[in-house]
Amino acid sequence: MPAVSVRSRTTTTHCPYCALQCGMHLTAGQSVEVVGNAKFPVNNGGLCIKGWTAGEILGHPDRLLTPLIRDASGQLAAASWDAALDFIARRIEEVQSRDGPDAVGVFGGGSLTNEKAYLLGKFARVALGTSNIDYNGRFCMSSAAAATTKAFGLDRGLPFPLEDIAHAGVVLLVGSNVAETMPPIMQYFEAQQENGGKLIVVDPRRSATALWATRHLSLRPGSDAALANGLLHLLIRDNLIDRSYIRDRTDGFDEVRRTVAMYWPEHVERLTGVPEAALIDAARLLGTSPSAMILTARGPEQQVHGVNNALAYINIALALGAVGKPFSGYGCLTGQGNGQGGREHGQKADQLPGYRRIDDPAARAHVARVWSVPESTIPGPGKSAYELLDSLGQKGGVRALLVMGSNVVVSAPNAVHVERRLKALDLLVVVDFFLSETAQLAHVVLPSAQWAEEDGTMTNLEGRVILRRRAVEPPAGVRTDLEVLSALARRMGKQRYFPASESRDVFEELRHASRGGPADYSGISYERIEAEGGVFWPCPSADHPGTSRLFADTFPTPSGRARFHAVRHQPPAEDRDAEYPLYLTTGRVLAHYQSGTQTRRVGQLRDAMREPLAEMHPVTARLAQLCNGELMTLTTRRGSATFRLRVTPTIREDTVFVPFHWGGEQSANRLTNPSLDPTSKMPEFKVCAVRAKAHAPGGEGREGREGREGGEGREARPE
Repeated sequence: MPAVSVRSRTTTTHCPYCALQCGMHLTAGQSVEVVGNAKFPVNNGGLCIKGWTAGEILGHPDRLLTPLIRDASGQLAAASWDAALDFIARRIEEVQSRDGPDAVGVFGGGSLTNEKAYLLGKFARVALGTSNIDYNGRFCMSSAAAATTKAFGLDRGLPFPLEDIAHAGVVLLVGSNVAETMPPIMQYFEAQQENGGKLIVVDPRRSATALWATRHLSLRPGSDAALANGLLHLLIRDNLIDRSYIRDRTDGFDEVRRTVAMYWPEHVERLTGVPEAALIDAARLLGTSPSAMILTARGPEQQVHGVNNALAYINIALALGAVGKPFSGYGCLTGQGNGQGGREHGQKADQLPGYRRIDDPAARAHVARVWSVPESTIPGPGKSAYELLDSLGQKGGVRALLVMGSNVVVSAPNAVHVERRLKALDLLVVVDFFLSETAQLAHVVLPSAQWAEEDGTMTNLEGRVILRRRAVEPPAGVRTDLEVLSALARRMGKQRYFPASESRDVFEELRHASRGGPADYSGISYERIEAEGGVFWPCPSADHPGTSRLFADTFPTPSGRARFHAVRHQPPAEDRDAEYPLYLTTGRVLAHYQSGTQTRRVGQLRDAMREPLAEMHPVTARLAQLCNGELMTLTTRRGSATFRLRVTPTIREDTVFVPFHWGGEQSANRLTNPSLDPTSKMPEFKVCAVRAKAHAPGGEGREGREGREGGEGREARPE
């Protein structure tokens, strides 16, 4: 186990996992002890099992402690930092000399601090001169981000603090199992119910959150727009909308009213599978409540029509007059730790720091001045995340890739294809602290400092900018991501553009780059964050209090008004058929996080769930002649994967659910559909067509129990 050099004092910092960014105290001795920070207003001292065990990954024996270079025999062998960095710089120069600047790509992550996201974007555009940079946050919140920008003129996951949930009369929670994915948030839903509020959960599964809710709407995967339009139809029909708000603060309602007129309850029941009576009941609860809040998550967003789905739910919030009112409105529950800040400061293909558009001349001019480069040298928009991965090794595509803070072999859709594309690269560089599935394919692996070994800011799902503090020193031989980027820039002759590798100095530059942008951090400093427990953006000056609640008086649109968008239900890119008779949907479980690179190495979390369990309804399992606990093979048009079956009545008969935290033959993303939303470029993780058979070693699956015993096997084919 690598030695961990510790400080004697307790350090106040934040959890390395989800977008709550729960406050915690770390006490470092022979081990690292974690205690929740009762003074931090997000978690009020509560932590989930992942947070409580977060200290275990700091001194883990799997930790990377030296750079690795693939040698002539094809093995990754230890190397010095100078040798590794020189090798990378030389190979990048060779690729760009031959194929041009865009032949080198960068893939970042939603776990990176704001400073890292900022410097990574600057590194791509200034040191490499490439347009091809994107990050795994494209797979997280991009659909809701595009929708809120269209409707409100600004994307911030929650435009109000979490504490407002406790005072909402009704919350419509769509496609999120927060009781497992971010348990400390449940204190707000518990307080809401104690205050007499109601919670309506929309999910194909009767999840832990749905079991706890007042109402559960078990919709068919891929039918969100139909459900939302059906609810709005009923609200309009029963005169439960706020006509004065619609008149005074919005545009576009008449077209939406005409569109939803065709979504009468009987029709919506056929499209969604939600009974007419449940639709009417949900609409009544929303429309008669003095305050209504609509929260969406990955369920409706990770679809080929994800932007339209989010817009359809936003239409409900606007029609109710909820947006900008106390304890009301629309919000999106960001998933990754810095999913919000990660997309605000430049590691997204179409954006510059401050949430500026990269194709906006004024934005380009401002950032060029901060970077001291000619505006013309800043590349334009590049490929989105999956498009970038799909281009790897192709003629005219990306030939060399730097991956920082992401494990795309597990997290990207159509994972077998992505793995093939990674293997076709001339150069793959992975910066990580464990040898992830992606790092195992790399030509060079660089060991990186972890969350508690460096300072840096994060922006949580409320838009609250918080400060992670260094609690322990990184192991000898390990460097921070900021140091890695600065060292590479120096070898590329761009040292004068990258004078800073300390997080505070990089943040000071970020403040200037964001000034005047939609996500304005210019009034935020490390000192303010520490003194105030976090600062909400936008915060344009040192004497500005920060903006915890948005849209109270106006919207940052040209007209100052919000915009309705008429959307129609469209089927998923891939619907069920005779060959693939079930829907597949994916998601997270309590014990694990994202690609599992960290959580699968923590004993308590690994023991809680050692393998992914595929959930299937008893009727469906009986039709397929599958038994609880049996291994089965799921197959889609992309490939096959093997899972142990969990038979449960808490899921629709036409749907199979699989968690996505594992790689290899247990990878859910071997199955998922890479079809993209045309606006957000979000892949359709949440719905595709699948078939299920009992597992046969060496084959796709046996033909069912009767097939194994000589009879005729069957597939599950619920009507």
